Amino acid sequence: MLEGQSCVVSRALLSPCEQESNWVFLSYHLLDPPCKRPLDIVEEEEAMAITRLKRRNSSPSDSSDGQGYQSDSSLINTIGRDNSINCLLRCSRSDYGVLASLNSSFRSIIRSGLLYRLRRQAEIVEHWVYFSCNVLEWEAFDPNRQRWMHLPQMPSNECFMCSDKESLAVGTELLVFGKEVTSHVILRYSILTNSWTPGVKMNTPRCLFGSASLGERAILAGGCDARGTILSSAELYNSETRTWMTLPSMNKPRKMCSGVFMDGKFFVIGGMSNNATPLTCGEEFNLVTKTWRVIPDMFPCQVGPTGAPPLVAVVNNELYSADYAEKVVRKYDKKNNLWVTLGSLPERPDSMNGWGLAFRACGNRLIVIGGPRVLGGGIIELNSWIPKDGPPQWTTIASKHSASFVYNCAVMGC
Repeated sequence: MLEGQSCVVSRALLSPCEQESNWVFLSYHLLDPPCKRPLDIVEEEEAMAITRLKRRNSSPSDSSDGQGYQSDSSLINTIGRDNSINCLLRCSRSDYGVLASLNSSFRSIIRSGLLYRLRRQAEIVEHWVYFSCNVLEWEAFDPNRQRWMHLPQMPSNECFMCSDKESLAVGTELLVFGKEVTSHVILRYSILTNSWTPGVKMNTPRCLFGSASLGERAILAGGCDARGTILSSAELYNSETRTWMTLPSMNKPRKMCSGVFMDGKFFVIGGMSNNATPLTCGEEFNLVTKTWRVIPDMFPCQVGPTGAPPLVAVVNNELYSADYAEKVVRKYDKKNNLWVTLGSLPERPDSMNGWGLAFRACGNRLIVIGGPRVLGGGIIELNSWIPKDGPPQWTTIASKHSASFVYNCAVMGC
């Protein structure tokens, strides 16, 4: 999110060594790595198997081709529908676009969202990073398959393009929140349909809030309304029912704050109060008791009113922060309510008081997304570190030619 007028950056360009191809069904554009890896060989073998299965399913036979596969309306008949679904759950969701092209039954079960609900129950989760380096354009990156994906361009109007925006991934949706002249707007991207549609409005529309998601649910807290009033209210969004539920209000109104889930509870960190004073306290929301608890001096590392909201992320129920002023990573000591410096952030990513730099949890790793500021283009890099004992050891897992200023970033786990 950005406070004030946004600057339009140049369109992201593909490097000459990147190769594009189209998904058969969902029409994603995949940018495959330039060199062969063992995983690519596995993927080719999987693709050949899928092709053989598709040929069998397209047999002119009325019921079966003699190999145990029925025609267009079935899954894998030999092993039964339940076992077929159980197999699909363990496929990478990168393959769901190809699988959906086999027949109407595969397509229906993937677009219904049933597989993702069952994956959550079975605790099968893949984390993808979604980010925007241009006002209307979004890309996704699958760190497991090392693939880039272009999302359809986000529909918008001039007011939305120039306003503050926040983003949040919840369930199988990416929500982008923006502001028009006198109102707020939500755009919803679904991975089930690969399309943007208007999102359901909040009970109390807002911007500059703190937010986080846990499975199919997300909580938004604080922020500003259309008149600029700083809010203490909070809401819970359910992506399965696409409904908002008003929660009890926080103890303090705040904007420009950040939110995380940790130990099954929702935390709001940092931000500013009504008199533009930085808030060092945090608040914890218990989803069972529906109550808020103030945590004094939870985040004393606030740079000032021009700085970005706290860059925080949770991995394995441990809270980390990126101090963009000193370019270090810190870990929160929950027992003693203090921060311990672990080591340095990656060297190349730049920021403007924290703006333009993304710091996120992606499964069991921390991700830093950004690049050096240069005129006329640049490079965006994704740096990864799996937290363990010792200082951070960052690895660049992906890079591409792009504007290096990250407007919005969210991680979807499903």
